[in-house]
Amino acid sequence: MQRVAVQPDDQRARNGRKAQRRAGRLRRGLVCAAAVPAVALFATACSSDSDAAAQGTGAGSDSSSAAGSTDTGGSSAASPGVQAAKYAKLPKPCAVLSKKTLTSLVPKGVKSGKEGTSDDVATRGSCSWSSLDSNGVKGSQFRWLNISFLRFDSDAGRGSGEKQAEAYYTSQVQGAQSVAGAKNTKSVPVSGAGDQATAVRYDLKKKEGAFKQQTVVARVANVVVTLDYNGAGLAGGKAPDADALTKAAQQAAAEAVASVTTANGAAPAPSSPAATPSKSASKSASPSPSPSKSSAKKS
Repeated sequence: MQRVAVQPDDQRARNGRKAQRRAGRLRRGLVCAAAVPAVALFATACSSDSDAAAQGTGAGSDSSSAAGSTDTGGSSAASPGVQAAKYAKLPKPCAVLSKKTLTSLVPKGVKSGKEGTSDDVATRGSCSWSSLDSNGVKGSQFRWLNISFLRFDSDAGRGSGEKQAEAYYTSQVQGAQSVAGAKNTKSVPVSGAGDQATAVRYDLKKKEGAFKQQTVVARVANVVVTLDYNGAGLAGGKAPDADALTKAAQQAAAEAVASVTTANGAAPAPSSPAATPSKSASKSASPSPSPSKSSAKKS
């Protein structure tokens, strides 16, 4: 009868370390892949803004274009004949979502929030989170979430902050609707998230797996909030439910929009119930989260 070989303790330890290194490389690769689309979309938006700004109609992509002028008290200064911008501040991007919401969206990455670089935190800011839940032979669940804010001040040359924000909002929605390689793209209006909000979702096939992408773009007065959230079942893991991801992304976007009014000293409107994750995203929840463009999506 054949005997089962038993590995010495030191051999098992070496194998364990190798497995940990492989998991670490997978996580880093997925996070980098998820960030690519966000950068691509932002570059597209900035390019559109620059062209529009050259014509005196659009929102600029640098601090001077987007912010206009700000007085020493931090409130937007109106130019002669131009209505003053409503909001003068932005919230801290990594603090806009509650722990409960983050737990549902990125169950294994609540504390992974990484703030983006900004030369003017009163004008622009962003934060991203990633989650990789490995379930052995049952596969893994990956989630990536990014929230970005862009605020516009009123300017005599470019117009009111609100009009600039409207133009940028439109360009962000159009960018999310035209991602290369996207399949089954759907766009729906979103209520309860500022003055305008649209959710765009699609499927994106990448070498890491099949990703379900959700992008919610919302405008509240002179501030535009873009939330990207994507998820995928890897190594045999079940693909997340797109409807549940979209619902969760919309709820998180409404929470992010409410944080803008709170940061400026106003009481936020009643928010929707916190999103809950799908079974494929977390073992302890039922509804589901929603991510942003993965290996090649936009943000």
